[in-house]
Amino acid sequence: MPPMSPVLKPAAAYPATRLRRPRAHAWSRALFAEVTLSPADFIWPLFVTEGTGERTPVSTMPGVERLSVDLVAEAAKEAESLGIPCIALFPHTPPERRTADGREALNPDNLTCRAIKAIKAAAPGIGVLTDVALDPYTTHGHDGLLSDDGRILNDETIEMLQGQALVQARAGADIIAPSDMMDGRVGAIRKVLEAGSFHDVQIMSYAAKYASAFYGPFRDAVGSGGFLKGDKKTYQMNPANADEALREVALDIAEGADSVMVKPGMPYLDVIARVKDAFNIPVFAYQVSGEYAMLETAAQAGLIERDRMIIEALTAFRRAGCSGILTYYARDAARLLG
Repeated sequence: MPPMSPVLKPAAAYPATRLRRPRAHAWSRALFAEVTLSPADFIWPLFVTEGTGERTPVSTMPGVERLSVDLVAEAAKEAESLGIPCIALFPHTPPERRTADGREALNPDNLTCRAIKAIKAAAPGIGVLTDVALDPYTTHGHDGLLSDDGRILNDETIEMLQGQALVQARAGADIIAPSDMMDGRVGAIRKVLEAGSFHDVQIMSYAAKYASAFYGPFRDAVGSGGFLKGDKKTYQMNPANADEALREVALDIAEGADSVMVKPGMPYLDVIARVKDAFNIPVFAYQVSGEYAMLETAAQAGLIERDRMIIEALTAFRRAGCSGILTYYARDAARLLG
């Protein structure tokens, strides 16, 4: 059960108490706001593709594109000018570079590593978050290695993730974000980062990542949707469970996570609030592709007011306890906030 709200002391009765008073003027509403939203709260996810000057729309995510490395660097400069502090990178690996063991993840010249270097050259003041998981690189679309009988191999996968984290750190990544949900991977990644003298590289763990129906458009964007064999329910969390999320978070903190993430976002605001309340650690949410696609499709159909919707939805994450939000609306929201 969610934590009990504190018992409120009785307030003075109407008309001594009129809760509408602070709502009467814009200045007063701003003054009494319990949380604030700014561009500094956003991490902007970008999809990276091969080529130069390449800009490919993602059909299931209106307004989102795959960008070649040179255009990712330009986007990073724009983000920096808008006050967005961090970019998250996700590669669209060409099919010919996908293998059963996902070894392209260990290539120091892969798309992610080239994009990190390009961003650091173009906008050195912006942070770069990189995804650690094998699904963008495997022919079966899973986040880990598969046994001959189709089981996810936890410990063997961790060895691959350690190597993936190292090549990303060497390329200049600031935050390593393991999204694979293998048991023990945070501690293993922290160990190799420390051994490699990457003491200041952060780990933002996808600590509570659910086996969700809201990921479909993302899988299209990185090109893994058509490859996925089966589902990910043996390693991603059951949407029915919240207590389990607290156990996952506790383990990842103990293993060396600097911050944790809940994914998806809006359907799991209760989990975000419970994690923040239990651990008081920086908590991030990913407003995932399915959330974005639903909201954007409704806005484009004229069913909701787009600008107000963007700000209201992102404010909900801050109200639930998030330090920041990974959102495809980062650029639009930063512009709206001025």
